[in-house]
Amino acid sequence: MAIDFTRAVNSIGLQAINRRLIGVVSCACVLLLLLAAETRSQQRSTSVALSHPNIVLIMTDDMGYADLGSYGGKDIKTPVLDRLARDGVRLTDAYANGVLCSPTRAALISGRYPQRGAIETALGPEGTRGLTVSGSSLPQLLKNGGYRTGLIGKWHLGGTVTGGVKNGGPRAHGFDHFFGLMGSHVDYWHHNRGPGSEDLWEDETKISMDGQYLTTLITERSIQFVEQSASAGQPFFLDVAYNAPHWPYNRPDRPSPAPGSGAHVMANAENPPTRADYATMLEAVDSGVGKILQTVARLGLTDNTIVIFTNDNGGEWLSNGGPLFNRKWTVWEGGIRVPAIVKWPGRIRAGSVSDQPAITFDWSASILAAAGVPVPASYEGIDVLPILEGRAPKQERTFFWRSAPNSNRTQQAVRQGDWKLVVDANHLLLYNLREDIGERIDRTAQRTDIVRRLRALADDWARSVDADAKAVK
Repeated sequence: MAIDFTRAVNSIGLQAINRRLIGVVSCACVLLLLLAAETRSQQRSTSVALSHPNIVLIMTDDMGYADLGSYGGKDIKTPVLDRLARDGVRLTDAYANGVLCSPTRAALISGRYPQRGAIETALGPEGTRGLTVSGSSLPQLLKNGGYRTGLIGKWHLGGTVTGGVKNGGPRAHGFDHFFGLMGSHVDYWHHNRGPGSEDLWEDETKISMDGQYLTTLITERSIQFVEQSASAGQPFFLDVAYNAPHWPYNRPDRPSPAPGSGAHVMANAENPPTRADYATMLEAVDSGVGKILQTVARLGLTDNTIVIFTNDNGGEWLSNGGPLFNRKWTVWEGGIRVPAIVKWPGRIRAGSVSDQPAITFDWSASILAAAGVPVPASYEGIDVLPILEGRAPKQERTFFWRSAPNSNRTQQAVRQGDWKLVVDANHLLLYNLREDIGERIDRTAQRTDIVRRLRALADDWARSVDADAKAVK
C-alpha cells in the first residue's frame, strides 16, 4: 500500500500545532480564571474596607462658635479646619450635650443624655467618681466590631485609670490605647494643675514629659496611632480630644513658668492673657489637625476615612461667639451651639452647608452606623450621616439641656424645631432661632401655646433623667 509521506507529515504537524494551541488556550483559561478570582477577592476586600471606614473624631475644648474662619472668624488663622469645611459639610445648627466639658464627653461615650448617668458638672481628676462602665459605650462597641480604638487627649470623665467595671477610666470603657490627661485641665508645658498634681498618662501608667507642649504631644501620639493601625491592617476609631483652647492660656511659643501655672486667669487679673495668646493655642490645634490628616493621606487612607470635627461646649471669655448670646456654663446658644464639620469622601458633597440640628450623641449613633455596628436601643441620638449625604430628608429634633447644679442659678432649655424655651431661674423666655439666632426677641407673650408645650416636654424630660440618675448614685 502506497503511503503519501507529505500528507502524513502535514497531518502530524497539524496535530502538534493543535496540541500546542489547546495547551495555550488552556493556560489562558486558567490565567483568566485566576485573574477573575483575584478580582473577586479584591472586590470583596474593597467591600469590607468600605463597610468599615476609619473614623477620626476631633473635639476641641471651650472654643467659640465663630473662632474658625469658616464660621466667620477673622483674627485667627485656621486654614486646615477651613479646608476641611470646604472638603465636607459645615453644620450651622450643631450642639453640645452639655454646658461644660464632662457632660458632653459623657454623652459622646454613652450615647445618652449625661444627666441619666448623674453627670451634670465637671468631674474631678483621676481617682474620683466617674462615668459608669456599661459595656455599651461607643469605643467598646467599635472594639467589639473589630476596630482599633484610641483616645488621645482629654478624658475628664473621672474614674480610676486602672479601675474596673464600676469606676474605670478610658481603657475600661473600650479604648485600646489612651494617652493624655484624666482631669479637666493642666498646664500645657508641665502637665500639672500645680505642685504634686501631675496628670499625664500612657494607658495605665503616669508618665512625665515635662517641657513638651501638650497640643504637640497630642498631635504626635495621634499620628503614631494612625500609623500603627494602618500597619496592623485594622480599621480604627481615633478620638483626638485636644484640651486647647481651654485655660490656662499657655502659648505654644512661650514656655510657662514651673510649676503651678495651671490656674484660670480671668479678665480682671492684673496681667490677663490676651486674645492673641488664645489665637496661638487654636492655631497650634489647626496645624496639628493638618499633620494628622497628612498622615492619613500619606498612608492612602483618605478615601476610606470619615473625619468629624466639633467642640465640647461654648467658649470662655477670650473666645468669639459671633452672633450667639452668652457662653460656657449657660444654656443660651453661646453656651451650647458649637461648630461641626464632617468629611466623608465620595459620600458627602464637598463645600455643602447643612442646617440640620445635631447634638453630640448623634455623632455616637452616626459613627456606629457608619462602622456597620448596630446602634443600641438605649442610644438617644440618630444617624445624621444619611441626611448630610443628601440621601434622607432633614428631621425636626427636640433637644434638652440643664445647667450644672453648682452654677450660680438654675437654667434649663428645650429646642424643638425652630423654637427654643429657656427657663432661667423663675423666668420663661421663648425664641425663634431661625429668625433670632442671638436670642434677643422674647416671644413668650405672643406664643403662650408653645411655651406651655415646651415647658411640659422639659418637665417630662427632667423627671425621666432624674429617675435614671437615682439608680446610678
